[in-house]
Formats: sequence, C-alpha cells, structure tokens
Amino acid sequence: MDYVRPKKRNILDPLDPDFLKRKPTSLSQPPQTPPQQGDLASTSIFDEGEKRIKPTPTQPDRSRPSARDPTVLAAALDPDPEARRRWQRRKIIQEIRNRGQLTKAQIIARTERESLCKSQFYETSVKKLMPLARQIAGKPIEEAIIQMRFSKKRVAKDVKKHLEYARDEAIVKRGMGLGMVRPEADTAAEETDNATEETGEQNQQWPGMVVEDKKGKRRYVSDKTSIYVDEAWVGRGPYGTDYDIRAYGRVNLLRPPETSKFSQVYQNDAYRMELMDFKALR
Repeated sequence: MDYVRPKKRNILDPLDPDFLKRKPTSLSQPPQTPPQQGDLASTSIFDEGEKRIKPTPTQPDRSRPSARDPTVLAAALDPDPEARRRWQRRKIIQEIRNRGQLTKAQIIARTERESLCKSQFYETSVKKLMPLARQIAGKPIEEAIIQMRFSKKRVAKDVKKHLEYARDEAIVKRGMGLGMVRPEADTAAEETDNATEETGEQNQQWPGMVVEDKKGKRRYVSDKTSIYVDEAWVGRGPYGTDYDIRAYGRVNLLRPPETSKFSQVYQNDAYRMELMDFKALR
C-alpha cells in the first residue's frame, strides 16, 4: 500500500473553516470621539437675534482703506526703471535737437481726436475685402454705411455692422461727432428746452468749408465734429487646414487663408481743415 502524504492546509485560505479562528486579533484602536453637533454660523440670517462680530484690536479693520505702498505699486507702474530713464533721455534729446518745435502730426494730435477700430476675422480673402476698404476710405461714416448697405458683396453686411459699432465707439469713448459746442455763458443763460433749436442755429452760423480728401475729391463740411474714415486697410488672418482626397488613397494637405481682418482710423473733419491750413502756410 502506497503512502499518501496528507495535504497541508493553507492558513490563508478563506474557505478553511478555521480561517477566522486563526486570524490574529487586531490591535487596540483608540476610542473614537463622539461627533459634534453642527450649528449655524455666527453671520447666518437664520439665527435668532443679530450677532455681529466687532473688530478686535488684533483683527485688522477692513472697512477703512489701507495706505498704498509705493514700492508695491512700482512693480506695475514702473516695472523697468532703467528703460524708462533711457526713454526720457531720448525724448529730451529730440526736443533739444528740434529746438522745442513740434511736428505737424504732434500739433494736430494735441487738438484733434482719433479713433482706431479693428474688426474680428472675416471668412473671406484679402482680395475680396480690399475693394470695400478702398470704397469707404475718405468718406464720412454715414456715407460709408450707406455704401455697404447697397453693396452686392456678401461680406458687406458684416462690414456695415462693424462700421456702426465703430461709429458708436468713437462717439462714446472719444467724444467725436457730438456737434458744435456753444459758449458756456450762452448755455447757462438760456433754458434747456430750447437747447436743440439753439444748437441748430449755432451750426447755421458757421458758414462751413470745402475740404479735400486724400483722393483729391472736394467735400463741403458743415460740422467740424463729423466723423469720416481717414484710413482703411486689410490684414491676412491665420491659415486653415483642409484635405484634398485623391485616388489610390492619397490625400493632399491644403492651407487656405481662413479669414481677414478689417481696420480703420476715424478722424473729425477738423483734422482735414488743419491739414489744409498747413498746406496753405507752405
């Protein structure tokens, strides 16, 4: 008779009935603290009675504004002092070299207002958008909007919306196109009900002037504050990605121009008059 070796029990076998008996006892755990009952916050609106936290001497009072530290503000106002000094030195040298005389552009920029507006990217090419830029350059803003209204170009509708937005932005942010301003003495002496009629009379008193744009066309201006498109140009946008599927599983990668950006510079008609005065002095 052959000897049969008894099967060794695995003490880690969970099917063994003595598995739980041989399991070592766990270490003694620290006593758990009972959970604390929650309560409303001291600043809650549901609490009975008003509980206000008075500022203690150690707690800073946030109601009063603290004094500003100039060393902290210098990080944003003057991040590069050495570059600022070089720029100031360069400007002083320019003033000494020109003997304190301002250029034509500087004199006009001190008295007249200018507004630069850039549109979002349009889904068209530069070649299709450039004729519209040439069409509105040098025209009053209202006439440019009318030109885009009756244009047959598909992108003219988007350009028209952008011109209306640029006109409103120039009026609100730059104060352009607000009409002729009367003297303060006349304004304070008369009533506000007749303000509109008096403004029209004041505009009629100014005889107007014939100005010449960059294209050589002459226009009659009855209001110095009226807005016109001084410059208009087009910029190319980022290139897109497209695929041209060919035969035998071949694919060509295309990079079509995705969009174009439309930018304009707006001026008052008084800017044209200043330019004509400089030309007359020559």
